[in-house]
Amino acid sequence: MTPSPSPEAVFGGRLLDEIRRRRPIIHHLANFVTMNDVAAATRAVGAMPIMAMSPAEVEEVAGRADALVISLGTPTDDRLKAIDLAVTVARRRGIPVIIDPVGAGASGLRTERALAVIRAIPRPIIRANPAEAAALVGEAADLRGVESIGAADPAALALKLVREGGVAVITGRRDIITDGRRTLAVDNGHAWLAALPGAGCMATAVVGAFAAVGSGDAVTAAAAGIASFGLAAEQAAGRARGPGTLKPALLDALFAMTGRELAAGMRCVPVTSPAAPPAPRRTTRAPR
Repeated sequence: MTPSPSPEAVFGGRLLDEIRRRRPIIHHLANFVTMNDVAAATRAVGAMPIMAMSPAEVEEVAGRADALVISLGTPTDDRLKAIDLAVTVARRRGIPVIIDPVGAGASGLRTERALAVIRAIPRPIIRANPAEAAALVGEAADLRGVESIGAADPAALALKLVREGGVAVITGRRDIITDGRRTLAVDNGHAWLAALPGAGCMATAVVGAFAAVGSGDAVTAAAAGIASFGLAAEQAAGRARGPGTLKPALLDALFAMTGRELAAGMRCVPVTSPAAPPAPRRTTRAPR
């Protein structure tokens, strides 16, 4: 007998249907390496991407968006200025902000800027690999370029990462999503994603679409976004021959997925976790 979908999976399926109905606008401050992939993943899941990053227009675009997705990859002075402006607008409007600290730990600039953006948002969603998360909480990690090779326990890292508020999404063999009070584990995905450049950025983009219609439950919305991406990868791997052919098949699978299919295929379970470490004094200043 096929087990009934979990409450989280049922909710995730409803959110996917809601994305297709509402077509939320997702403002991406994407990095130059994966910008096209991010736009394609956002469109495939049913949301409407806009990749505005000029300081001259970023406030206007953020003012009309339903969610803001920020990548700290390929930082330039203009991109960092645009991020600051967009964050200020998003904070004032209260729209979801999803932060991808690409390469945190690879340079002091990326780590410092990622922390500044995270601290400027009351409840950010932070999608990171284990090494990036370790760098953000001041722990040792093995990073090659921007790829995570090893780090401490992802669940423990996630709790430390959200000690100032927000939701942590630590992706890996098992994805961990937590706000420090409730923790979910997602087991969808495929090993070839680790060899596909841009997979993390695309997953972050999909999380942004789910967060835009998440009805205030950011933990389950983020879990549903990660699960939908992982489930699409599972389906695509059956038609692909490796990472090169996985990407187009993954986009096709994401495009074709229905809410019912996501609810049936989303492998998400609550996990018991230790209490989050005490939170230091919270700041909400704009990043500089």
